[in-house]
Amino acid sequence: MLASILERSIVEFLRTGEQVPDPLAAYSSVDRTRPLGACWVMANMVGGLDGSAAVGGRVAELSTAPDAKLFVSMRTLADVVLVGAETVRRKGYGGFSLPEPRVAARTAAGKPAEPAFAVVTRSLDLDWSAVPFASPLGEKPVVITCEAADPGRMDRARELADVIVAGGNRVDPVEAMAQLALRGHHVVLCEGGPTWLGQLVATDQLDELCLTISPLMGGDPLPISVSPPGGHLVHLSLQHVLAEGGTLFLRYERQHDGQ
Repeated sequence: MLASILERSIVEFLRTGEQVPDPLAAYSSVDRTRPLGACWVMANMVGGLDGSAAVGGRVAELSTAPDAKLFVSMRTLADVVLVGAETVRRKGYGGFSLPEPRVAARTAAGKPAEPAFAVVTRSLDLDWSAVPFASPLGEKPVVITCEAADPGRMDRARELADVIVAGGNRVDPVEAMAQLALRGHHVVLCEGGPTWLGQLVATDQLDELCLTISPLMGGDPLPISVSPPGGHLVHLSLQHVLAEGGTLFLRYERQHDGQ
């Protein structure tokens, strides 16, 4: 993948800048440390030109070849990859199978070869015979749930996963991120779905949004983020733009107090 940086010209039009041999370099140079060891939460999402987040219920149909490659590479930056239960039920998740150079970079930095895997679920309605629960690679997967979860399912989850109970009747994103930080997962990469992303945004937990815009229209009427009732506006600033063919890669950061 050979992306290009898009730069502003004097007349405020975007023009093609220098070639970027390794697009991940633009992301890996970011300082993602937070005060007091808190989590830095980043989301990596893809959407069509009309804002749709899936085609026929499948995100993969929106993803172009450059996006698919960067999507996998982005996991190099994470301590844990976090997804919502519906995403797991639809897609399934196994080992992340990072390219060997990415694995080498992680191990050289003293990190595990692959990031941990975490799923957030209020109901604990998951297929426990599926990967990564049946045969986890490396450390156990993390399951984030709440006190209202079914006790029988809770017992099963504890047999196969590291269970985090965050919240009473629903999963509390603030408590969930705090618990992940206590486990040493300081960079959290959220890969979906829209409902969970909306909750992270509404509780001011999202620090960074990496958004791919695919040159497609006509997808499902589902946005990349679904705001819960009473959610407030969150302002983010554009940090960089990359382009490969007709695919745009946008990186935004939320401005924290004092910045």
